[in-house]
Amino acid sequence: MDTSALIEVFRDAVITGLKVAAPILLLTMAVGLIIAIFQAATSINEQTMTFVPKLAIVAIALVLCGGWMLQQMMDFTMRIFELIATQI
Repeated sequence: MDTSALIEVFRDAVITGLKVAAPILLLTMAVGLIIAIFQAATSINEQTMTFVPKLAIVAIALVLCGGWMLQQMMDFTMRIFELIATQI
């Protein structure tokens, strides 16, 4: 296996990781921003106020996007196994 193949594998791994993590990260970031604006507007500085909505959003995101995320990971795993099989 040459360096270009390894770079391609690492690039594919990073892109797959970003695609799988993006829905949850973006949703929790958006909810955190909305709650931070609400807390700043109302002067409520309760630390636990952000935890429950973020937890609920993560659960909803996993229910809605979980199948797609799992499919992305399975596709990546199959590509890696195929690459290993061709190198042996």
